Amino acid sequence: MRMNLDAIKQVYLIGIGGIGMSGLARYFKHLGCEVNGYDRTETELTKTLVKEGISITYLDDVNSIDSIFHQPAAATLVIFTPAIPKDSKIKAFFESQGHVLYKRSQVLGIISESRFTIAVAGTHGKTTTSTMVAHLLKDSGYDCSAFLGGISSNYDTNVLYGNNNTVVVEADEFDRSFLTLHPNIAIVTSSDADHLDIYGDKSHLLESFQLFLDKVVDGGTRIIRKGLEFKGQISYSGQEVADAYASNVHVREGEFFFDYQDANGKIEDIHLGIPGIHNVENAVAAITVARLLGISTEAIKTALTTFKGVKRRFEYIVRTPEVVYIDDYAHHPEELRAFLTSMRKLYPTKKLNVVFQPHLFTRTRDFVDGFAEVLSTADNLLLMEIYPARELPIEGVNSSWLLDKITAQHKQIVTAEEVLDFARNERPDLIVTVGAGDIDKLVKPLQAIFEHA
Repeated sequence: MRMNLDAIKQVYLIGIGGIGMSGLARYFKHLGCEVNGYDRTETELTKTLVKEGISITYLDDVNSIDSIFHQPAAATLVIFTPAIPKDSKIKAFFESQGHVLYKRSQVLGIISESRFTIAVAGTHGKTTTSTMVAHLLKDSGYDCSAFLGGISSNYDTNVLYGNNNTVVVEADEFDRSFLTLHPNIAIVTSSDADHLDIYGDKSHLLESFQLFLDKVVDGGTRIIRKGLEFKGQISYSGQEVADAYASNVHVREGEFFFDYQDANGKIEDIHLGIPGIHNVENAVAAITVARLLGISTEAIKTALTTFKGVKRRFEYIVRTPEVVYIDDYAHHPEELRAFLTSMRKLYPTKKLNVVFQPHLFTRTRDFVDGFAEVLSTADNLLLMEIYPARELPIEGVNSSWLLDKITAQHKQIVTAEEVLDFARNERPDLIVTVGAGDIDKLVKPLQAIFEHA
């Protein structure tokens, strides 16, 4: 059965608290639909959705479903995330009633298919890059709608509404979701081995990325980071010569500056509003899109200066003469490497205290040596237990196993409360929290400790 978006009047989202699902919830609420949903736990994001008029239950109970959603109808849309457990009672109820359940990716594909779509894919870098592209288009006056994989600090949301036909989409490789898209412009930022619980090995992951690039419409443009195994019309890089690249990258008073070069010439002395060598590279990809769309040099420079980034992506939480506290979502060895390298460049004389929470047993198992190598560069490592997310434990795969492989002189396994005790007692002048699990629950307590000395 083909969904008619124009007929939709009520939407139920199973797993509404996920970053991608919450974006769809907001989108349909914006269209005037009645939006309800279920999620396992209450979070800051779900609390915000409720404030926006969306009804959410945290009980996997059929009785919690409003009667307007019980019978299948052309006006009713039910969306689910693949992360929902197979034994979900709510999901089973909708299936038993005869509803057609759509994955988030399928709905996103239908929304974007009649629009000029800019899709940003990559095992890391895609959230910041897609948010940067969207901000360039918004701030310059070109305009766009956008579905983002994080909360934009400029707009305090993960979905943007535009008045033109252009949409920016974060294209997620998890569960091959991005294969529902048909981009006019596709960016691939990275293709490191990841999600091997889904793909099995890297070759299948690369195959999926190639299939994504094959989805680019006739006459469309592929923008590929230099060094990846895919062919595109435009290669880009943050550190070496490519079709589009950054040069003269340097830090002035804690801020990153660089020049951009492509076949159309150079843009000099660009001030990037967020830190990080990896974010300079992300900016090169975003600028390349803006140039393709005819956005002026002046508008590009202004937008990048005012870009505030994405929540939990190199996010300054506290920045005073006494302490710098940064929170980041990095959960893959290469993301960690880029993040910690940038920290060293920004604060070469400070002792780097790293609080890290591994995400997924399978990811820890598959990349344990990479994690160990990168985490060994910390001056002091506070390692939390693995956040399981959708997984059951794997025998022998735990944080103690990872800690034994780490060569940092100062390292220990800690609980969340022990992290807070460390902050109170040691008063570090440089500390970072890193990970994709529930480590973000430490952000506000740590902020309170450092701001109320």
